[in-house]
Amino acid sequence: MRLSKLYMPTLREDPADAEIVSHKFLLRAGFIRKSASGIYTYLPLGYRVVRKIENLVREVMDEFGSQEILMSAIQPREIWETSGRWEKYGPEMFKLRDRHDRDFCLGPTAEEYFTTLVKDEVNSYKDLPLNLYQIQTKYRDEKRPRFGINRSREFSMKDAYTFDENPEKMQEAYMNMYKAYEKVFDKLALNYKIVEGDNGAMGGSGSHEFIALADTGEGVIAFSESGKYAATEEKAPISYDLPPEEEIKDIEKVYTPSCSTIEDLSKFLNISKKRCAKAIDLMIADKRVIVFIPGDRQLNLIKLVSFLGVAEHNIQMMSDEDIKACDSYPGFTGPYKINKDVKIIVDKSLTKIQNLVVGANEKDYHYINVNFKRDFEGEICDDLLLVEEGDIIPGTDEKYKFARGIEVGNIFKLGTKYSKALNATYLDENGKANYFYMGSYGIGITRSVAAIVEQNYDENGIIWPLGVAPYEAIITVINPKNEDQLNLGEKIYKELQDKKIEVLIDDRDLRAGVKFKDRDLIGIPLRITVGKRAGENIVEYSLRKDGEKIEISSEEAIDNILREVENGRL
Repeated sequence: MRLSKLYMPTLREDPADAEIVSHKFLLRAGFIRKSASGIYTYLPLGYRVVRKIENLVREVMDEFGSQEILMSAIQPREIWETSGRWEKYGPEMFKLRDRHDRDFCLGPTAEEYFTTLVKDEVNSYKDLPLNLYQIQTKYRDEKRPRFGINRSREFSMKDAYTFDENPEKMQEAYMNMYKAYEKVFDKLALNYKIVEGDNGAMGGSGSHEFIALADTGEGVIAFSESGKYAATEEKAPISYDLPPEEEIKDIEKVYTPSCSTIEDLSKFLNISKKRCAKAIDLMIADKRVIVFIPGDRQLNLIKLVSFLGVAEHNIQMMSDEDIKACDSYPGFTGPYKINKDVKIIVDKSLTKIQNLVVGANEKDYHYINVNFKRDFEGEICDDLLLVEEGDIIPGTDEKYKFARGIEVGNIFKLGTKYSKALNATYLDENGKANYFYMGSYGIGITRSVAAIVEQNYDENGIIWPLGVAPYEAIITVINPKNEDQLNLGEKIYKELQDKKIEVLIDDRDLRAGVKFKDRDLIGIPLRITVGKRAGENIVEYSLRKDGEKIEISSEEAIDNILREVENGRL
């Protein structure tokens, strides 16, 4: 492809709304353009990268026994209502109505769709196991689209579903896809970790996430130095370090002026934050719920969602008016003598701490020496706490280490959650109807583009790994008006094309500095520069990843490119 013909509108300055490296460079290099908040157009270079990742994923999925189909992005309301997720999925679902007043959604995921398809077609155990996948556009109306294509409202995703006879065979299918995903992300040359994930709204009995490490990733993973344990921050269990035991004392009400935070309260009373019960006042589906945890920790909302079995979007903080309706006062909420209509949830650690400090439900007052069972009760949850770096990993003597990353893949053991909801069964060898055991497996295609850039760049632009680069090589003709330079550039261009190398030639009549800046920005891996020594058949050869330049003959440069491509193609 000739750069003089390529639609590649590069930018010299960083876009004002670009928050992370991948967003900045993909915009500047002319790979994407923003159409609306969280919605992007992929320009020629960007779409070539997307298609390369799609094809790589296809090859691996096919190799591991999956079969590709394509379902519509529009899904009928009925199947979502049958599974119970039409309302539960929440405001992230794009909903629409056709001219006949029938309701549909733009698919955010496809568990119901695939289950319905198989329900109507697969009747016998002889048709199992079955593994189907698609690469399709997904839609989620993110409340705050951010980080460019990393968290957008429209994105490309590979989703696969397995159907099996029993839990054992579901586990086999799960591990088959686990290995397939390892191969995909190895081929993408990503630095990634596999961690235990939270099943969340997907349901099921277990899941793993594939996290591409990146300092700008919005997800946090907690792992051991030995590599024996890794989980998402939300999933990681905590082994809470309790304060020393004390003799139980008599309850007492104390004046605590302006101590509406744990920090202020701890300093005022000269007491450890561990003995201060932090109150989180929540409205959950129009019900008042107060959660109590140790004052030195943060609430893990995902663990609370799992404990209550509610959707995260149904949880919000109480307003001051709601708190006062509980016969309490903002900043001074406590479980002792609270309104009986309020649901109390207590982290288990508080049941083991003596002489707690709690809010007195009255402005500027707290109770000290409050103890669970004697003075208050509530539903006990084993673990509601957000893990912190340095915490001991339960069952080990290792401490958690933290890293940030981008979730590029996830796999779930769904069990019979969706087959039961949609009454999807097969007949076993005895003629008995059984529910399918299912697995669900997703790879973020466009999110993988962002992850690759986050791991491969320098101050000048993107450094694409050879296997996913939009083009493998670029020829820069310094002065296309010079006959020697133009002729040699064209000769190399034709030879590389004849060898099936994906090559660009920069034949634009622009200053050399502009061409070099564009070349660095778009990140093509293999580079030939045709300049003043073209008449001697000498060119400059370099790699984008290290920038080292050598002067060699055009034939040697071509041989170098052929060798690099042969070794580096995925």
